Amino acid sequence: MQDVTYPHVSGRVLVVAGWALSRAALLVFVFELVHFPGQGVVHDVSGVYRRWYPTLRHGSFPAHDVTWQYPPGAAAVLVAPGAVPFLRYPAAFFWLAFLADAAVLTALLRDAARDSWRLDGVWVWVAGIPLLGPIVYARYDIMATAVGVAALLALRRRPALGGLLAGAGALIKVWPLLLLIGTRPGRGTRRAWLSAGAAVGGGSLLFCATMPGAFSFLTFQRDRGTEVESLGGVVLHLARHAGWRGRTALHYGSVEFLGPYVRLVSAAALALSVLALCRLLLWRLRARVFTAATPYDAGFAAVLVFTATSRVISPQYLVWLIGVGAVCLTVRESAVRGAVLLLLPAAVLTTLEFPVFFPDVVRSDLLGVALVLTRNALLAAAAVLAFHRIRLAAAAPLDPGRAVARGLSRPRGDPHNSPHA
Repeated sequence: MQDVTYPHVSGRVLVVAGWALSRAALLVFVFELVHFPGQGVVHDVSGVYRRWYPTLRHGSFPAHDVTWQYPPGAAAVLVAPGAVPFLRYPAAFFWLAFLADAAVLTALLRDAARDSWRLDGVWVWVAGIPLLGPIVYARYDIMATAVGVAALLALRRRPALGGLLAGAGALIKVWPLLLLIGTRPGRGTRRAWLSAGAAVGGGSLLFCATMPGAFSFLTFQRDRGTEVESLGGVVLHLARHAGWRGRTALHYGSVEFLGPYVRLVSAAALALSVLALCRLLLWRLRARVFTAATPYDAGFAAVLVFTATSRVISPQYLVWLIGVGAVCLTVRESAVRGAVLLLLPAAVLTTLEFPVFFPDVVRSDLLGVALVLTRNALLAAAAVLAFHRIRLAAAAPLDPGRAVARGLSRPRGDPHNSPHA
């Protein structure tokens, strides 16, 4: 994507108009005024979240429900629709999701105003979210994304606030804590990490003291298997075509594979996630150059790696990546522009595999396997590209003599540098 700068108000009007029209379409679909193709997506709100609401409102977690797999801070988000007057729970939830979407747009526009209205990142959010379809407003991940985006934008100027927001986001959905991996070494990092630790520690103690079962979700997360849409799921889809006798079933709240070797595939995916995150930590220790884009790019790479290697890649996870990727493109120096743009076709494929052709995915039909395989290949390619780019961007620059020796640059006076060569 070329750098896009709009010196006049017309660019901002176009962005807001595009956002308003696309979000109106999402609201039409979640309120089911028009049926979106494929399987319905609002069941989690009208069925699951609504079922948990009375338990959460009365001060405890649904600790005996294996589908409760969220950190304790999720309770605050899932109880919030009950405080909206004159609306039933599903309608209130959809409007709160819309407001979270608007909050991200506002934060990105405010940041763009500080950089001559450079709107690359805003356009990624405006265009990328509707590609995921109505599931964006039918899951609470957009609320967690709003907190994550706010945390990342705050890190540059107010690291303590950024850390506090990242910690609060971790209590809602865990992944925002990964956004702190690229903070500039020194006082800013100490402030950000200490604030995040205080938010996570203080919030955890508060929930443990006031609501029984605050950490029951850890057991249910541990016992999950390999979901049909994950990278490991692709292996089992292909094994199914080669004669493997496994099956798919609703398990721990999502459609997973059950049968021989599933535990092995799940363990391999978990090992890959740990290995990738260890590699990111090693990058952090070796990084020598930190630019204005480094916190954004490194946070994006960490969340992308975490998502791509997970045993579960639910469609709404792409909301996180689009939000964090949009923040990256607010900075001219961003090194992960190509990886962010790969998310756009990945979002289209995600909508096709769920909800449009999800029965084909569950049955491991060729169409379903092709969609999941291609989408996951894009995510894996984006993860590899993002990590490669942040590694190059953070490497110490070579002195001219060593650069020439390695063929990375030419000395002055080399005829190949001439524009007429």
